[in-house]
Amino acid sequence: METWLFLLLILAVSFFGKNNSLIIATLVVMVIKLLPPLAEKWFPLIQDKGINWGVTVISVAILIPIATGEITFKDLVDAFKMPAGWIAVGCGILVAILSRYGVDQLAATPQVTVALVFGTILGVVFLRGVAAGPVIASGMTFVIISLLGLSFK
Repeated sequence: METWLFLLLILAVSFFGKNNSLIIATLVVMVIKLLPPLAEKWFPLIQDKGINWGVTVISVAILIPIATGEITFKDLVDAFKMPAGWIAVGCGILVAILSRYGVDQLAATPQVTVALVFGTILGVVFLRGVAAGPVIASGMTFVIISLLGLSFK
């Protein structure tokens, strides 16, 4: 019963915060939970592989502008001609490294997951944040280049 109340609370907060991604995620988990045989099979699989699936989907979305020609090799070369481009590369590397340690941390200390999930929900719902590594790297890049008064132009 406690798990249902917790999920309903997350759903309510998601509705209140108008966060469609978290609403959908919570509803998917609740539907799977309603079908115990499905939950027994899918919950461990999603818990084990879900982050990698999410990163794959985000990576596909990031690669689409390259596939459509919106971003070209020239754009990549041009990015390295300015400090903001180097900052972006550094932030991407930093987030990738931190993410690796984060995944290891979650596996080693599951009790941290509770606080992480709660913090992520608060950040996503109330601060309009997005839980995604490349987006975090982009945000870090934005903050640093803004503080330094740089731009990509």
